[in-house]
Amino acid sequence: MAPPRRRIETTFVAFDVTYIDGTRSSNRRVPATALTGLEGDEPAKAIIEAQDREIGLASGRPRPDIRGIARSPAKG
Repeated sequence: MAPPRRRIETTFVAFDVTYIDGTRSSNRRVPATALTGLEGDEPAKAIIEAQDREIGLASGRPRPDIRGIARSPAKG
């Protein structure tokens, strides 16, 4: 019998994104492990841009450039 599989737990940080055309996207998830360096939240922008490229390719509609990102307010 095979040993039980371990479940990998990943925590995420949610960001709200504002695009140059004024549209918004809320609660975009970025792995918390990507935000552990001295750069703070800056790596989140590159990760979200990569997600947007994938979404644009899948949908056939490219996303506009990002104007800014901010952490989403904590729920609870």
